[in-house]
Amino acid sequence: MNINFVDSIKQIKNTDWQRLNASSCPFLNYDFFKALEDSGSASTARGWQPHHLHLSDKHEINAIMPMYLKKHSWGEYVFDWDWAEAFKRHGYQYYPKLVSTIPFTPVTSNKLLSTTFDHNDIFELLTDHCRQQSINSWHLLYCPKTIETLKDVYERNTVQFHWFNRNYGDFEDFISTFTSRKRKNTRKERLSIKQQEISIRQLTGSQITTREIDFFYLTYQLTYLKRGHTPHLSYEFFKQICNTSANNILLIIASHQQTDVACSLFFYDQAQLYGRYWGCSQSFNNLHFELCYYQAIEFCIKHKLQCFNPGTQGEHKIQRGFEPILTHSYHWIKNPVFQDAIKDFCQQERQHMQKYQLNCQQALPFKQPI
Repeated sequence: MNINFVDSIKQIKNTDWQRLNASSCPFLNYDFFKALEDSGSASTARGWQPHHLHLSDKHEINAIMPMYLKKHSWGEYVFDWDWAEAFKRHGYQYYPKLVSTIPFTPVTSNKLLSTTFDHNDIFELLTDHCRQQSINSWHLLYCPKTIETLKDVYERNTVQFHWFNRNYGDFEDFISTFTSRKRKNTRKERLSIKQQEISIRQLTGSQITTREIDFFYLTYQLTYLKRGHTPHLSYEFFKQICNTSANNILLIIASHQQTDVACSLFFYDQAQLYGRYWGCSQSFNNLHFELCYYQAIEFCIKHKLQCFNPGTQGEHKIQRGFEPILTHSYHWIKNPVFQDAIKDFCQQERQHMQKYQLNCQQALPFKQPI
């Protein structure tokens, strides 16, 4: 078995990638990663140095894992800033680290593309590579729950809030499962959109033109600028991905007095909808909830999608019917000085997240527990 790490997705054939990729998740498509690299959004200059793993025998590639060498922790959503700060305080280097993830995309998926190997098979290989190359840790983010096969591999959990389609006929059918007070509040929020004379259109595929992409990117930038940051993703990324993956993209745009004022962008496959980005040029009451949640739920019901992942964080999603689920990530740290401390931290964090999940379940708006 030949083990290789390459510094560009172009060194892996699209046909090999797609042959090994059994997932329909749009973020695992070759074109998605290629757009990230072509646009410079995931590049060495931005602190995302491609370091993709592929395993091959004499005949063909048997496994691929998208990976990056990093000198910061931006865009990962499994936060280890405190770990890096602790290393720095004690005079140790935390970076570089090796990360397997989809950049800027906290979506659970099987990051190892293979019909032969699973994540457990790869843990020891990654550890050996880090030791040989002076890489201080490896991190496998947002993957299916697996079994720890190495002594010093630690699991971390986070909580996300997902919506599940239980064969609802329409939006009213969905909120009929709410308690009276929660149902009344949801209807009130949706009614306020009409009262503010806001119209909304949903666009997919060829309906998304350059004009809509331009407006989306304007609002996307504004969202970051309001927080004093620059966007992770470039205009070129969105333009390229809308050309190569238009059939997996949903764009919802709100207009007021015939002027576009806000929009939200989603990706979807045969089973799931993924909420990714939102922005507005003018503020309106409850417009965020309408564009990011209610319109998306209607889309899922209409197209019989089974799950809607709206992104990370946001306890306000609970009262709108989004259920808490645990995510799983795995971590290995080379430095023995910190291994026990990080192991204890991960154990305590997992217990906290499990309790938090239970507390969130008790706050759901449904008449009876789901």
